[in-house]
Amino acid sequence: MNERKLVKKAIKGNKEAFEKLLVLHSNQLYRTAFLYVGNREDALDIVQEAAYKGLLAIGQLRNEAFFLTWLTKILMHCAFDVIKKKKQEIPIEKIMELSSEKLEKRDTHLDLVEVIHQLKNSYRDAIILFYFHDLPISEVAKIMNIPENTVKTYLYRGKGQLKKLLRGDGYNGEETVSSRI
Repeated sequence: MNERKLVKKAIKGNKEAFEKLLVLHSNQLYRTAFLYVGNREDALDIVQEAAYKGLLAIGQLRNEAFFLTWLTKILMHCAFDVIKKKKQEIPIEKIMELSSEKLEKRDTHLDLVEVIHQLKNSYRDAIILFYFHDLPISEVAKIMNIPENTVKTYLYRGKGQLKKLLRGDGYNGEETVSSRI
């Protein structure tokens, strides 16, 4: 069945149509949630919460062509809520990690997901939506409620920060050679 027909049915209150839409987009929603929180359990909770909120608010969707954009925006807000709650909780293991990290400073391996979490929120959102969701800049601008040129700026600056974080503080684009050879 055509996705737009499913969306129209869901807007009219058909729960089975909404469920089919969720199944259709579940992988993309999960990947987005995982990029925000970095672990499977929280990502699944976020998808579940977004699905619940989406089901309650599906009648408010004005244009069926923007279903995924609309649901992604709900998912992002759910992810922000989880991140905010996580920042208030600091497990004892994390405290131990933080103290050992101070001793070892920069000897840790940075994973892409971890580095994305270090970005400014606006840069992170733009990068996730554009590169991981393959959304055009116009769609990213609609989701983030900002002009398209601002999205382009966020992408440019976010990529610059990612390059710097992944290559280290001293990286200037040139090969470095040790003077102790």
